[in-house]
Formats: sequence, C-alpha cells, structure tokens
Amino acid sequence: METIELRSNIHKIVDGIQNEQLLKTIYDFLKIRETSKPGRLWDSLTEDQKQEVLLAYDESEDENNLIDREKVFKRTK
Repeated sequence: METIELRSNIHKIVDGIQNEQLLKTIYDFLKIRETSKPGRLWDSLTEDQKQEVLLAYDESEDENNLIDREKVFKRTK
C-alpha cells in the first residue's frame, strides 16, 4: 500500500470507532510514535512488559492464536 492509501484506510477505521477509550488509546499511541525516536518506546518498557511483548509476538506466529480483524473491531464497538 502506498502512503495515501494507508492514510485513507486508517481514517476509515478510526472514523468507524465509537469506543472513546479505544480512540484515546490509539491517539496516545500515535502521539508517542510521532514524537519519539526509534527504539525509545522499547527502552521505556519494564522487563516484564518487554517479556509480554516478546511472548505475544511468539504466540502470534501460530495462526491458531490469531483473531480475525473483524471480530476484534466488533468487540470494540
């Protein structure tokens, strides 16, 4: 996907979200990413948080652990 298409798709997804807490979480995530230097987010995590991220990554390698995107978005509405 090109940048313009990515932006458009992100806007469509965000426009469809009705859950205010989810919108705040997305906003906070994007704001941090906008102002942080590469690697700074990882460095700010505790060792337990880093292990959780690594575990989640490992578990995501097994397709049986993945949840369909549509189901995830239905849960947030």
